[in-house]
This record gives sequence, structure tokens and C-alpha cells, in this order.
Amino acid sequence: MVSFNRLVGFALDDIRYALPLAGVERAVRAVEITPLPDAPDVILGVINVQGRVVPVADIRRRFRRPTRDIALSDQIVIAHTTNRPLALVADAVFGIVEYSEREVVASERILPDLEYVEGIAKIEGGLILIHNLDKFLALDEENSLERAMKNA
Repeated sequence: MVSFNRLVGFALDDIRYALPLAGVERAVRAVEITPLPDAPDVILGVINVQGRVVPVADIRRRFRRPTRDIALSDQIVIAHTTNRPLALVADAVFGIVEYSEREVVASERILPDLEYVEGIAKIEGGLILIHNLDKFLALDEENSLERAMKNA
């Protein structure tokens, strides 16, 4: 019997990415982001999610994609790392994707330096880069974000 894993898929430009479903709380429409002084460069600011202040990461910058202003059609994926909730701005969220382990190639087999990507799933319609959100922020960025959040 083949077991299936579930991902939440999202897109930046024409590239598809995903996070494990267990790490995603929800996806919401783009909202105004309040700047957070002294936050790491990869953090756009913070948003209010049902009374919680959640930092918003610029995944375009992290993945060296062309930056652009946030559009009204963009979506924000509210996820969580081991340490905190974290929001990611995506062009679109295309829903739940199921895959089996045999459809995934470990990232180190293709490009060993893909530190934020756990694997690449080969699914109908193409490839999806599977994120490891716990590795998204470097230790110094995590510490800097923690200080900025406390001082806000």
C-alpha cells in the first residue's frame, strides 16, 4: 500500500513551491503589512492574525526571485516553524497536493546547496519544490527577529 503525504502548494511567478500541510494554518488574502524596525532583511514586517502579531517573510528575496510590490490578488500563507508562526506572501495558493514518497527526489541529490528546500516532488503537471520552513531563517536572522519582535 502506498502512503501519501500532503502539501499546500503555492506559486511565485511560474515556479511552484509547497509546505507540508501539517505546518500550514491557513491562506488569506493579502493585507497591509506593518514594517518591523530592526528586523532581518528577509522580513517584510508584521500582520495581525486574530490578535497575534505574525512576522511576514519575503520569500521572493530568499529565493532570489525578482521583487515586486504586493498585489491585491496575492495571498498570505500563515504557517509555523518550530519556534514561531510565520507568514509568506505568494502570488497564488493552488491548494492541497498529494504525493507519494517515491515521487520525491531529495534536494541534495540534485543541488546540495538548496538549504531551504527538502525535496522536489514530481507530480502531474510538473515539479514542486518542497520547503523546510524550519530552515528558512538562519540562526542570526531568527535571533534578530526575536529581538525586533520584543522591541516592537
